[in-house]
Amino acid sequence: MYIAMLSPIAWRTPPLHYGPWENVASLISEGLIARGHDVTLFATADSQTRGTLHSVCPRGYEEDPALIPKVWECLHISELFENADGYDIIHNHFDYLPLTYSRLTDTPLLTTIHGFSSPGILPVYKKYNGKVFYVSISNADRSPELDYIRTVHHGIDIRQFDFQPDPDDYLLFFGRIHNDKGARQAVEIAMACNKKLLLAGIIQDPAYHKKYVAPYIDNDRVMYAGSVGPVERNRLLGKACALLHPIQFDEPFGLSVVESMACGTPVIAFDRGSMPELIENGRNGFLVRNTDEAIDAIAHVKEIDRAYCRRHVEQHFTVERMVDEYINVYEMILKDRKK
Repeated sequence: MYIAMLSPIAWRTPPLHYGPWENVASLISEGLIARGHDVTLFATADSQTRGTLHSVCPRGYEEDPALIPKVWECLHISELFENADGYDIIHNHFDYLPLTYSRLTDTPLLTTIHGFSSPGILPVYKKYNGKVFYVSISNADRSPELDYIRTVHHGIDIRQFDFQPDPDDYLLFFGRIHNDKGARQAVEIAMACNKKLLLAGIIQDPAYHKKYVAPYIDNDRVMYAGSVGPVERNRLLGKACALLHPIQFDEPFGLSVVESMACGTPVIAFDRGSMPELIENGRNGFLVRNTDEAIDAIAHVKEIDRAYCRRHVEQHFTVERMVDEYINVYEMILKDRKK
């Protein structure tokens, strides 16, 4: 198959630190290439792939304030669709904007919906419902107004995550410093348990960070490691006794949840969104409803079998499984097109 993979351009593909959509686009691309498919990755010029890289944007606009996002997004997306007829299928990871180009080519368009930033974007998805194909990343993140060809849970390259049977005695928050991710609640939980907390991730909402997080960072009980790269991510996740994931929204997926379990580290997550699809309550972590239940769960973390956390990821959330499922989706689409 000749596949055009459309990655976002906020960050490099694969990202150096933050960039979950770019990360997934890269994992799928490299997995397809390993299986002998011909993949052209449409991404920033500093991106890396074993396939063909096609780029117009020099680098991620989140890393270069001189780049106007909408300008480079328009150039990036139009570049793919002006070359669309050379591919068997287009796999879109760029949200709703590329859908508006879909009627300009006969090449089928598959869109992985990584989440709905707002109900306000639904009109675009609804307009092209039936013309293009949608994949959801969890059963929890499906709109009743759309038709989906399949749910494909994300997978990770488990080789990037070392199993750690003997953790240190600290809690970890790994994610955007933003209300959605519950950084404030993570601080409250750790302080109530008198446990050391390490926070890692980009500061996406500076005002929130200044008000609810920064006052408690003392580099003793509460520490901030910044936005870490793959090596440090592996170490921090593996040596934590638990990952705190007190989300304040219905999260479509949770890559850090799966990455944590791959290291053997159980997850204490608020029971919202896709979390029940990732966590088996009491086996590889705990699903809780509030901070009080999270505090109670910490007392039982040592009862979790860290080896089981790793096995759960090996069985359900590998990149190999994800790529296999996408190949099956591509074949379904191409078969339908022939009909």
